[in-house]
Amino acid sequence: MIRLLLTVGYKAPAGRRALSNAVKGLLPVHDEFISRHIGPREADQKVMLEELGFKNIEELINKTVPANIRLNRLLDIPPSKGEHELLNYLRKIADRNQAWRSYIGMGYYNCLVPHCILRNIFENPGWTTQYTPYQAEIAQGRLESLLNYQTMVADITGLDIANASLLDEGTAAAEAMSLCIRYVRRKKIYCSNKVHPQTIAVVKTRASAMGVRVIVTDFKDVDLSKKDHSGVLFQYPDTEGRIEDFTELIEQCHKGGGVAVCATDLLALTVLKPPGEFGVDVAVGTSQRFGVYLNYGGPHAGFFAVKDKFIRLVPGRMVGVTKDSSGNMAYRLALQTREQHIRRDKATSNICTAQALLANISAMYAVYHGAEGLISIAKKVNNATRLLAAGVTGGGNQLQHDMFFDTIKVIPKSGVKMVKKRAEEKKINLRYFDDDSVGVSLDETIERQDLCDLLFVFECPTTVEELAESFDASSDAFFYGDKFKRNIDLLKHPVFKSYRSEARLVRYMKALENKDISLVHSMIPLGSCTMKLNSTTEMMPCSWPKLVQLHPFVPVEQAQGYQRLFKELEKDLCEITGYDKISFQPNSGAQGEYAGLMTIMSYLKATGQEKRKVCLIPVSAHGTNPASAQMAGMQVQVINVTHSGDIDMHHLKQMLEKHKETVGCMMITYPSTNGIFEDSIREMCELVHHSGGQIYLDGANMNAQVGLCRPGDYGSDVSHINLHKTFCIPHGGGGPGMGPIGVKAHLAPFLPSHPIIDPLEGSTSRSFGVVSAAPWGSSAILPISWAYIQMMGPRGLKKATEVAILNANYMCHKLKDHYTILYYGNG
Repeated sequence: MIRLLLTVGYKAPAGRRALSNAVKGLLPVHDEFISRHIGPREADQKVMLEELGFKNIEELINKTVPANIRLNRLLDIPPSKGEHELLNYLRKIADRNQAWRSYIGMGYYNCLVPHCILRNIFENPGWTTQYTPYQAEIAQGRLESLLNYQTMVADITGLDIANASLLDEGTAAAEAMSLCIRYVRRKKIYCSNKVHPQTIAVVKTRASAMGVRVIVTDFKDVDLSKKDHSGVLFQYPDTEGRIEDFTELIEQCHKGGGVAVCATDLLALTVLKPPGEFGVDVAVGTSQRFGVYLNYGGPHAGFFAVKDKFIRLVPGRMVGVTKDSSGNMAYRLALQTREQHIRRDKATSNICTAQALLANISAMYAVYHGAEGLISIAKKVNNATRLLAAGVTGGGNQLQHDMFFDTIKVIPKSGVKMVKKRAEEKKINLRYFDDDSVGVSLDETIERQDLCDLLFVFECPTTVEELAESFDASSDAFFYGDKFKRNIDLLKHPVFKSYRSEARLVRYMKALENKDISLVHSMIPLGSCTMKLNSTTEMMPCSWPKLVQLHPFVPVEQAQGYQRLFKELEKDLCEITGYDKISFQPNSGAQGEYAGLMTIMSYLKATGQEKRKVCLIPVSAHGTNPASAQMAGMQVQVINVTHSGDIDMHHLKQMLEKHKETVGCMMITYPSTNGIFEDSIREMCELVHHSGGQIYLDGANMNAQVGLCRPGDYGSDVSHINLHKTFCIPHGGGGPGMGPIGVKAHLAPFLPSHPIIDPLEGSTSRSFGVVSAAPWGSSAILPISWAYIQMMGPRGLKKATEVAILNANYMCHKLKDHYTILYYGNG
């Protein structure tokens, strides 16, 4: 029998192979993760339970979590893996990704990440684990760095003020569209058909919920003098690489009373005339190519810059300068009355988690290189593009545009099929247009051999050396004359001139880090956000080349490692939550709320229930809830809470009766934002369903449910899952985050789609649209949550939840004689 099993290659069942007790005794697992993740030791837990009056943790859980929603079994997910076993397993998955060179562009470019920034910020828990800087006194370092980011963006775009980052370029453009509508109050926007297609898709989706018409056009036949629009959106350089003079368009837009919005590229603007000089009102884009990997789509920091007159309509956080109680200069978040945590459904945006960590990396990239370094990089990229253009045309191909920065559009002499065949020989990805042309976008990683291979792809006989000998890099042709030459200085602040050596830069980064409190210093006891261990093992893969150097629009065949990881994570999250399908596209919790509500609205429309637009929200809800509902085109109605912190069931029934023909959904946070497991949760869900509405369960406090109860079991239809809370992605000082949504089967056909790569695998016809620029949002941080689940297993996940509830109750018990405890659960 043994010989036979060896011959046929016998394998144990899927999951970790079971070890006999004898083997376990001889070969103990000493890198088990569970005990490293959970802080209190068993002895500590015993003392804490005794203090609370419980014999064991099961008694506490029985007293805390309502019995009618309890999951009375272990989660059906693989057993826990040790830390080294996990990394070995993930390497095998990552190796399924193919390392091709991508010159696709469309807002995503490879770059050279300075190692000192990679090690001292991106891989440093002193920078990655802080919470959003709402408490300025413990966030002076991050705030200074984010102010550097704002200064960088404002300087380069030639505008007055920038915010401290948004989620991506598509989201930034959608926020700009909202600004136009709020400022001008007309329900029409004109958008250039040369804007990146994923950006157009995000803008159109956002507009659809607001009742706004987005006219995608080439502007040739548009009469902007009619004063029937709120603004125009165009790309400079555009998605095909063309540099165009938009002065007349902007003047006409302003004459018509509109707002001019420009999607642009920061590196190009270091040498090209900035949008501010053209008269642009708002500039948006991504700062990804400033020191952040491709990351298979994210995370990357979107930027947003405006003229002063629009400052109170800017979405997201802004850092300002103030004085502390001693009269010293200090930093703080400014103009917070615009934001969702104060203005709720009247906020300029629902944005909460942004991309602070990535914004800080991009800011440090600018600090490290300074204006001279950035201009040198820009000239290298443009020189390489001009060399390639000369070789391509010399080989008998045609260019569609002769004014470009880093991207050319080629009509190949032998057709697209031949180009694609030769590109695949060299393992090169290009952009293939529907009009039988090919796009090539270069970046700072381009070297001689890359140019040689690209010349081969386009059948060009000339060598790089021959092209270089006839090339004048100092000519005014670089700037295409004075018309597009940058005439204003950039990065004038001393911070961008003072840290050229690595020693000085590292000291600067460390000085900022030491001004903050992060999880390397202490716990962060924020009730609305679960801050937990972001383990080294979970974080290590985030800089693996096989995971971070993929363009988001490569063929899925080249990203089979990611596809495998997505499927495994989706399966586990469905089991944990009780939902049937997951969308990973939303890259923040607030964006997950918006996506979930849009999914509900799309379902209601498809089933002939368009009139159901009322969204019931408890007065105790997170500010993002009403802000997201407003963005999704819903009408917010507030539900009261009782003196004990529970939702007022009497008032809920009254509101359901009042809106029985129009209620679309109810948003519930569970446990509530007051920290209570409400006994009536199942009844609430049944009442709303009986009235024709759907249940949106805010997953912000999912950390208290994992392994104990599942939203999909007790009545919820959709939730966003804060992977940067419950599932260990670090908060980064205000981002990145991930807010994938889980839905029951009837909502699955309406999940987010994408115009380039279809995340729904062919079933996009009923999708409500697109919420992120990348198909799977911030893909590169999903391995963190996947690794956490893999290392904890079903028993570990349940134990973590139980100990979290124990910790909270123990703290409450210890503090109750010194502070007023506002709310207690029935237990």
